[in-house]
Amino acid sequence: QIQPVESGGGLVQPGGSLRLSCAAPGRAFHNYCMGWFRQAPGKDRQFVASITWVDGSTYYADSVKDRFTISRDNAKNSLYLQMNSLKPEDAAVYYCAARSQFLPTREQGVWQEYDVWGLGTQVTVSS
Repeated sequence: QIQPVESGGGLVQPGGSLRLSCAAPGRAFHNYCMGWFRQAPGKDRQFVASITWVDGSTYYADSVKDRFTISRDNAKNSLYLQMNSLKPEDAAVYYCAARSQFLPTREQGVWQEYDVWGLGTQVTVSS
Protein backbone atom coordinates (compact mmCIF):
# COMPACT_ATOMS: atom_id res chain seq x y z
CA GLN A 1 0.00 0.00 0.00
CA ILE A 2 1.15 3.48 -0.79
CA GLN A 3 1.26 5.77 2.21
CA PRO A 4 0.10 9.22 1.20
CA VAL A 5 1.81 12.39 2.42
CA GLU A 6 -0.18 15.47 3.38
CA SER A 7 1.01 19.05 3.10
CA GLY A 8 -0.34 22.58 3.14
CA GLY A 9 -1.38 22.96 6.75
CA GLY A 10 -0.55 26.02 8.79
CA LEU A 11 -1.87 28.95 10.75
CA VAL A 12 -4.68 31.01 9.27
CA GLN A 13 -7.02 33.67 10.62
CA PRO A 14 -10.76 33.03 10.87
CA GLY A 15 -12.33 33.61 7.50
CA GLY A 16 -9.13 32.70 5.70
CA SER A 17 -8.31 29.88 3.30
CA LEU A 18 -5.89 26.99 3.03
CA ARG A 19 -5.34 24.31 0.43
CA LEU A 20 -4.25 20.90 1.61
CA SER A 21 -2.55 18.42 -0.68
CA CYS A 22 -2.07 14.69 -0.47
CA ALA A 23 0.32 12.80 -2.71
CA ALA A 24 2.28 9.60 -3.04
CA PRO A 25 5.46 10.83 -4.68
CA GLY A 26 6.53 8.69 -7.61
CA ARG A 27 3.55 6.36 -7.30
CA ALA A 28 0.01 6.37 -8.60
CA PHE A 29 -3.04 6.05 -6.47
CA HIS A 30 -5.10 3.01 -7.43
CA ASN A 31 -7.91 3.46 -5.00
CA TYR A 32 -11.66 3.33 -5.18
CA CYS A 33 -11.99 6.46 -3.09
CA MET A 34 -10.00 8.82 -0.93
CA GLY A 35 -11.05 10.97 1.94
CA TRP A 36 -10.06 13.75 4.26
CA PHE A 37 -10.61 13.35 7.98
CA ARG A 38 -9.65 15.55 10.89
CA GLN A 39 -9.01 15.14 14.57
CA ALA A 40 -8.82 17.85 17.20
CA PRO A 41 -7.24 17.24 20.60
CA GLY A 42 -9.53 15.22 22.85
CA LYS A 43 -12.06 14.62 20.07
CA ASP A 44 -12.93 11.71 17.82
CA ARG A 45 -11.70 11.49 14.26
CA GLN A 46 -14.21 13.31 12.07
CA PHE A 47 -15.09 12.86 8.41
CA VAL A 48 -14.58 15.93 6.22
CA ALA A 49 -14.95 14.91 2.58
CA SER A 50 -14.40 12.05 0.17
CA ILE A 51 -14.03 11.57 -3.56
CA THR A 52 -14.49 8.53 -5.77
CA TRP A 53 -11.36 8.28 -7.89
CA VAL A 54 -12.86 6.96 -11.11
CA ASP A 55 -15.65 9.50 -11.64
CA GLY A 56 -14.83 12.31 -9.21
CA SER A 57 -18.09 12.13 -7.32
CA THR A 58 -17.84 13.85 -3.94
CA TYR A 59 -19.35 13.63 -0.49
CA TYR A 60 -19.10 16.18 2.33
CA ALA A 61 -19.77 16.46 6.00
CA ASP A 62 -22.55 18.97 6.67
CA SER A 63 -20.19 21.09 8.75
CA VAL A 64 -17.94 21.85 5.77
CA LYS A 65 -20.39 21.77 2.88
CA ASP A 66 -20.25 24.97 0.77
CA ARG A 67 -16.92 25.95 2.38
CA PHE A 68 -14.58 23.08 1.50
CA THR A 69 -13.95 21.46 -1.86
CA ILE A 70 -12.28 18.10 -2.41
CA SER A 71 -10.68 17.39 -5.77
CA ARG A 72 -8.13 15.12 -7.40
CA ASP A 73 -5.61 15.34 -10.19
CA ASN A 74 -5.02 11.95 -11.75
CA ALA A 75 -2.03 13.15 -13.78
CA LYS A 76 -0.29 14.41 -10.64
CA ASN A 77 -1.47 11.54 -8.44
CA SER A 78 -2.70 14.09 -5.98
CA LEU A 79 -5.69 14.81 -3.79
CA TYR A 80 -6.63 18.29 -2.60
CA LEU A 81 -8.85 19.99 -0.05
CA GLN A 82 -9.59 23.65 -0.63
CA MET A 83 -10.79 25.15 2.64
CA ASN A 84 -12.45 28.56 2.61
CA SER A 85 -14.16 30.63 5.29
CA LEU A 86 -12.24 28.77 7.96
CA LYS A 87 -13.56 28.82 11.49
CA PRO A 88 -11.78 28.17 14.81
CA GLU A 89 -13.68 24.90 15.07
CA ASP A 90 -12.00 23.70 11.84
CA ALA A 91 -8.66 23.57 13.65
CA ALA A 92 -7.35 20.00 13.78
CA VAL A 93 -4.84 17.60 12.32
CA TYR A 94 -6.09 16.75 8.84
CA TYR A 95 -5.49 13.27 7.47
CA CYS A 96 -5.67 11.89 3.97
CA ALA A 97 -6.91 8.29 3.70
CA ALA A 98 -7.35 5.78 0.90
CA ARG A 99 -9.75 2.94 0.34
CA SER A 100 -8.79 0.37 -2.30
CA GLN A 101 -12.07 -1.50 -2.67
CA PHE A 102 -15.60 -0.40 -3.50
CA LEU A 103 -17.31 1.55 -0.72
CA PRO A 104 -20.84 2.99 -1.00
CA THR A 105 -21.05 6.74 -0.68
CA ARG A 106 -23.08 6.47 2.51
CA GLU A 107 -20.16 4.61 4.14
CA GLN A 108 -17.36 6.85 2.93
CA GLY A 109 -17.62 8.91 6.09
CA VAL A 110 -16.65 5.96 8.29
CA TRP A 111 -12.93 6.22 9.03
CA GLN A 112 -12.60 2.54 9.89
CA GLU A 113 -13.37 1.65 6.25
CA TYR A 114 -10.12 3.18 4.97
CA ASP A 115 -7.00 1.10 4.42
CA VAL A 116 -4.11 3.53 4.38
CA TRP A 117 -3.52 6.80 6.18
CA GLY A 118 -1.08 9.65 5.95
CA LEU A 119 0.60 11.15 9.01
CA GLY A 120 -1.48 14.31 8.94
CA THR A 121 -0.96 18.05 8.63
CA GLN A 122 -1.86 20.58 11.31
CA VAL A 123 -4.40 23.31 10.60
CA THR A 124 -4.68 26.11 13.16
CA VAL A 125 -7.37 28.77 12.87
CA SER A 126 -6.76 31.65 15.19
CA SER A 127 -6.54 35.43 15.23
